[in-house]
Amino acid sequence: MSQTNILLRCYYETLHDLLIENKNILINRIKDVLKDAVNSSGFQKLTRDAYEAYWEACLAFIEERIETYNPIGIQYTFSKEKREEAFELEMQLDWYDSRDEYKELVDAAYKKAEFMTSNESMEQKAKELIKEAGAFPDKSIIAGFKAKPALNKLPDYVVSLIIEEHIAKGVFNE
Repeated sequence: MSQTNILLRCYYETLHDLLIENKNILINRIKDVLKDAVNSSGFQKLTRDAYEAYWEACLAFIEERIETYNPIGIQYTFSKEKREEAFELEMQLDWYDSRDEYKELVDAAYKKAEFMTSNESMEQKAKELIKEAGAFPDKSIIAGFKAKPALNKLPDYVVSLIIEEHIAKGVFNE
């Protein structure tokens, strides 16, 4: 396995740990970010029940994101070819296109891994990669929503904003 692949796996594992450790903080931000997103996107006023439904969807999307980054998740039980097929299928099913963002992430990981010295930890490089690249596929989700806001995109968008906000606050400052 190449240094780049090891770094990418460490990136996902570090994101997984970050979300698990800060899950309550992320959950506590949903209502405010959801309200701001609805108001700034020009959607008509949602009923209390609708807000509650979108809040619950955001909770589910946080759980989904945690599982996406799970280092021992089911995605690692498949062969490389099957994982690539699943990735392509996901690209077709998602309402956003994250292929360019993924390529940028891999390129950034390659550059970091290529110049690693023996005394640098993979975990530290993964944290740097998260600070620089954010959490994949947040940039694509945010850009897709901003380009064409829609209520069906709202939970993904809100969760992406919350995660990126948390990363921007310097969650790795030690």
